[in-house]
Amino acid sequence: MSRDSRDPGASLIAHAPPIILDFDEGIDRKTLRRLRDRFLLVNRERWQRAHSSLTHRQQVVLEVLPLVFHANHPALPGYLDADCPYGLNHYQPDPVAISAARRLARTFSIRDEGRRQADLEALFLMGSPGSLGHSVASDLDVWLCHRDDLQEPGILRLERKAEKLTEWAASFGIELHVFVFSAADWRQGRQRAEVSGENCGSAQHYLLLDEFYRTGIHLGGCYPLWWLVPSEQEDRYRECVDKLVDCRFIRGDEYVDFGAVPAIPASEFLGAGVWQLYKGIDAPWKSILKLLLIECYARTEEQPVLSRVFKQAVFSGVTDADVLDPYVMLYRRLEQWLRDAEAWARLDLVRRSLYVKAGLPLTRTGAAGEQGVELWRTRLLRELVAGWGWQEKQVEALDNRERWRADEVSSLRRVVVSELTHSYRLLSRMAREHAEKSAISANDINLLGRKLYAAFQRKAGKVELINPGLVASLEEENLAFHHQSEQGEAGSGWLLYRDLEDPADAFWQPVIRRSGNLAELVVWCYYNGLLTRSTRLNVRSGQGVASISELREMLDALSDFVPFPVAPAGRGALARGVCPLRNLLLINVGVDPQAYLTERGLHKLSARHDSLGFSGGRENLVVTIDQVTLNSWHEVSLQHYASGDTLIQCLKNILASVALDPGAIPDIKVHSHKRGHGSAIARRVQELFADVLRQFFAGGAGPHPLRYVIEMDRRYFLLEFSGAEPGFIAVESRSALMECLAQPRDVYLPIIFDRQALLDEPGLRAACQVSEPDSIQVFYALRGEQAQIWVIDERGSLFGWTQPVTSRRHFLVPLLRFLENLVERRTLRHNEVPVALAGVRCYEIVASNGSWRAEYRPQTDSGVALPGLEVQAVGVQEGNSRVRFDLYCGEQEFTVLQYGDQLIPAVAHYIHSRRQSREHYPVYLTDVHLPHDLDPRVYQQDIQTSQYLYYRAALEDALNRELEAFG
Repeated sequence: MSRDSRDPGASLIAHAPPIILDFDEGIDRKTLRRLRDRFLLVNRERWQRAHSSLTHRQQVVLEVLPLVFHANHPALPGYLDADCPYGLNHYQPDPVAISAARRLARTFSIRDEGRRQADLEALFLMGSPGSLGHSVASDLDVWLCHRDDLQEPGILRLERKAEKLTEWAASFGIELHVFVFSAADWRQGRQRAEVSGENCGSAQHYLLLDEFYRTGIHLGGCYPLWWLVPSEQEDRYRECVDKLVDCRFIRGDEYVDFGAVPAIPASEFLGAGVWQLYKGIDAPWKSILKLLLIECYARTEEQPVLSRVFKQAVFSGVTDADVLDPYVMLYRRLEQWLRDAEAWARLDLVRRSLYVKAGLPLTRTGAAGEQGVELWRTRLLRELVAGWGWQEKQVEALDNRERWRADEVSSLRRVVVSELTHSYRLLSRMAREHAEKSAISANDINLLGRKLYAAFQRKAGKVELINPGLVASLEEENLAFHHQSEQGEAGSGWLLYRDLEDPADAFWQPVIRRSGNLAELVVWCYYNGLLTRSTRLNVRSGQGVASISELREMLDALSDFVPFPVAPAGRGALARGVCPLRNLLLINVGVDPQAYLTERGLHKLSARHDSLGFSGGRENLVVTIDQVTLNSWHEVSLQHYASGDTLIQCLKNILASVALDPGAIPDIKVHSHKRGHGSAIARRVQELFADVLRQFFAGGAGPHPLRYVIEMDRRYFLLEFSGAEPGFIAVESRSALMECLAQPRDVYLPIIFDRQALLDEPGLRAACQVSEPDSIQVFYALRGEQAQIWVIDERGSLFGWTQPVTSRRHFLVPLLRFLENLVERRTLRHNEVPVALAGVRCYEIVASNGSWRAEYRPQTDSGVALPGLEVQAVGVQEGNSRVRFDLYCGEQEFTVLQYGDQLIPAVAHYIHSRRQSREHYPVYLTDVHLPHDLDPRVYQQDIQTSQYLYYRAALEDALNRELEAFG
């Protein structure tokens, strides 16, 4: 800063005679210099206050800052190269700056540059430094204004130098931001930098200028021209400026002009409010003050903004740094507005926010103060608090925020959330009312709403985070988890206590939280910071098996899943729809899956180790699941599965969430306590979920059309999607599963077996592995005099049966004849038939080296003559009754109309009578015709092969049973 503004002989006067500038009646240079000097007096006191708020080591940053831009010296911090612009207009470094530079570089000296044109116009510090609101956590925002005609390469060098200075200041523990632009760029709203550091750009042009004028500290170079225009003349600012410069009342090169602060447009209230609220969700104290000021400005547009109040006060002779303190002025404005509105709760929140923002614990600061050169902050805050009428207990509670516990933070959180939600609704209404003029888009408002929703909205299963930047930590030294039965309460819930060394004390201790299950309680404690690895634990599980070691393992799993604290979601993630990022499945928390054996001191031994079908009893060891999910908006939720088919329910829900965005399959981790085969259970569940997701969403697309078969607990589950919705069919037996797999389909669906499903049917698994769409495939496995046959038709439906092999050479001939008749009819009926349907492919299932595979077997004898009669069936649909058939044996016709219920016996008798040798061999139908209204509700253009096979098998079984009756 300039020599005259740092003159040690100058004394601060609280009140001076008013300075009146009448641009119409006449002004003089002497009065203008007196006015400038008055602003510099206020500036000097603010600089000293900002200086005093830094540690002795940090003070060098503020002392040397104007000099490092004025002198492009290699020994000074931030030096880039000899071509970097330098020189602050009208700046002469004072002894303090020279001394600071020599502490950094002993050889430093100022060189005489002659009459070289300075590249830089002015340097300012703005924001909270030098005010009550400055704390050790506050950063330093610096405005560096270069001359308007500086070329782009020079500007880029200044920006790189600013970056190097930021790194240098960080080594002193100071967060420094230097914003480089010209006054002309600012006036025209095209500044290069996001000057506020709040990612708001020009959306806050006038509000930011208002803040700059009332908080800025001049560090060196030109003075703000705004100082010289009376507040009441602000509406004719340009006219006044022209008169000052054109009539040479001032030297134009001594002042920098950022423009006036007119009535702030509604669009700026909206833009500034959106970004302040966006920041306030994670760090509310400072943002609450700024949000309320924005609302106050918007609701009291007839009153001048604070920068004009500040300037008017200086013109009027008020130079008391306490009165002009930016945060005190802000508070006074809010206090008057909220008192008039009788909004006492909001006023109380403003006071608490200001107190916390100041960062001065008055109850730990002696009456005379313990802040050294910062005595003024302590004194000023005490005066404010005394005026608020706060009791000692209120101050002590805020000073001891680090000791606040969950219940206290939850109570304050409700107040903060209410205020932030109020601000959002106000902003949303303003956005609707000023949509045409708004500098913030509807997308930005929507983005803000999503951030609010993610941070504060309650919804089923969501883990509520109770400490949105309100206190530093909620960590507890001791936590006790008690089952309700321990306290004589009915039910299966859990209670959380702190510092409960003796369980008998639980009756007298308040319950921190109640929960229906243990996992939810542990997850809530972890993600709210109560539970850490250093927390001592006490677990009283009643008749259960939960233990401290189990909670420790769960804590490790949660730490690996999402480290605490959960970082807020970025703007990019909030701009997209929400989707799961990862899942942690906690299996059997507090549960022994084989409790009935454990109680007797027994353990099952078995060669069958599948956790979903363990031992000979095929027991499912997954009893409960707690699914912890982190989504793309960084919300953590928990869903508890404890009844019914828990594993299937959990799998279905995860598949449904993945189907919304198949390109981003969430990571899945599984944890189970070592008790009761925990490691094996976790590994099995991990494999199952990975296998299912891989099948349905291969290639980052899907859900792919297929049927997935899971065997569990002596039952079978058939999973498939209907559109984007997963569904399961549960069947109780192998035969019921085969019936499901044989059902007709609208489209081709391959059958995929889980790695542990139907292991005793390796032939069936091998057949399904090679199934193809639009193809009829016959698979067979010969076992002595029996053959296992499976047919997979053109849409993936599977039909299987066992039949005797009377003639090994010809046992497939009737089936192939039947299938080829079907293909022939389809070929004749349709112009376009898939090439694969032009024939039928046969495969034999063979075992080799312990594995089973399907080997292609061409059939060349399907056209040979068969013994016995050609038997055909023609179906007749009669209303809503089941399909009935007319049968043809050779040339003999047997109709339902003629024989009724005696049709099958009559046909069997006829066949038996025609067998000359009276030998016993099965009847095989060579052709079946089905009506297209097979289902009375639907007309089927194309009836599937599996449907023909079903009716063929039913008729053959009926005929063969009758033939056996003949002996």
